[in-house]
Amino acid sequence: MLPSTPWTRVRTVLNWLNLSTPLGLLIAWIGGATVQRRGRGTYLASGYRWRFPKAGAFTIGSVILSRHDVDWLGERPLLLQHEDRHCTQYAFLVGTPMLPLYFLAVLFSYAVAGDHSSYNPFERLASLSDGGYRPPSTRWSRPSH
Repeated sequence: MLPSTPWTRVRTVLNWLNLSTPLGLLIAWIGGATVQRRGRGTYLASGYRWRFPKAGAFTIGSVILSRHDVDWLGERPLLLQHEDRHCTQYAFLVGTPMLPLYFLAVLFSYAVAGDHSSYNPFERLASLSDGGYRPPSTRWSRPSH
């Protein structure tokens, strides 16, 4: 289990108080995931059965959800670091308001780049490369020769 820091303890409390972690645990339960503590105040919910969202992992509050098993996630420490940064974003954005803000960021990124991540500030701040995303591009980018 990963060690907590003073900040991750504060983040954990904030994400419980702002109800984003209880929401994440509820979604994990509804999605049939198996939940276990990861450390740093986070939970891994593996075996999530829903097909949405289409991602290797996603985060709600301090809950990292994935259709994959714990071993698959454990082999991807950078992805887990990326998702851990989303836990912090939930704390800073007072929890569930992050969901509509994230949706607006996805729409903006689709308009500019044709994908949900390139110009999504939440994904960029969580590190695109750690999340397994390609470097940012725009619809108007020309391939270099």
